[in-house]
Amino acid sequence: MKDIFALKLYTRVARLGSFSAAARECGLSQSQASRIIAELETDLGTRLLSRTTRAVVPTEAGAGFLARVEPILAALDEAEHSVREGGELRGLLRMSMPTSFGIRDVIPRLASFAALHPSLRIQLLLEDRRQDLVRDAVDVAIRLGRLVDSTATARLIATIPRVVVASPEYLARHGAPATPDELARHRIVGGTASAVPTAWLFQREGQELLVPLEPQFSTNENEGAIAAAKAGFGITSTSGWACRRELEDGSLVRLFLGWTMVGIPVHAYFPMGAGTRAAGRAAVDHLVADFKRGADAGST
Repeated sequence: MKDIFALKLYTRVARLGSFSAAARECGLSQSQASRIIAELETDLGTRLLSRTTRAVVPTEAGAGFLARVEPILAALDEAEHSVREGGELRGLLRMSMPTSFGIRDVIPRLASFAALHPSLRIQLLLEDRRQDLVRDAVDVAIRLGRLVDSTATARLIATIPRVVVASPEYLARHGAPATPDELARHRIVGGTASAVPTAWLFQREGQELLVPLEPQFSTNENEGAIAAAKAGFGITSTSGWACRRELEDGSLVRLFLGWTMVGIPVHAYFPMGAGTRAAGRAAVDHLVADFKRGADAGST
């Protein structure tokens, strides 16, 4: 059997569907990667990958081998971590998350985690679009909103408040809506945190109010929605954390203080399930504890 590096390289070629992309990840030339995989196939006595001019895909034997090898590699990573002095984490940790949440809330919290594990390289994929987490070798994906797949291996990190905000300039021009049902007469900014909604749900004293909406301006990133609201495009709904800085400096104003909206759950998805590497689970443990400390401090 070839060494662990060859197995890791194979999993990346199989997931990425590309020798060149996998080679770049592993610091190899394409010819080196091809030679290593060819030697692995020779040792195993079977063809693992089907190579065409358009794609590289696992053969039936290759797919079965991939399914068995990935958990083994994760277990080896766990075993190495368990005996390493001080429990220091090493290697590469890939995390995926929405841009605004990553910049404003995750990166500041990961600094102390990174300080504990100086040999660990952390790579954040900041984008609001959904992606193929397994193909992109993501260890942990942080997602805001309800769980799309209830069967997925996931952990609740926190629940963040949701607010409705607008700029003072917009409110000066158009007036401030006194109640949520007056939103129909205002311009609405839609973003990913508000899911470009057809309605916003408000609650007060046990009663619910569903307000139908049609955004006049929308963006695929939450930072864009906040920027649009600051610029006076209209009223938006986002997480209270995402616009905390703007609320503090007065560039945005919170509306409907007597009403609440359903909080936004933040989950960590583990694409590899029980095979998630130790670094991924440790990073999530750190975030859960840090968010809890912040929530406890805010309640006192």
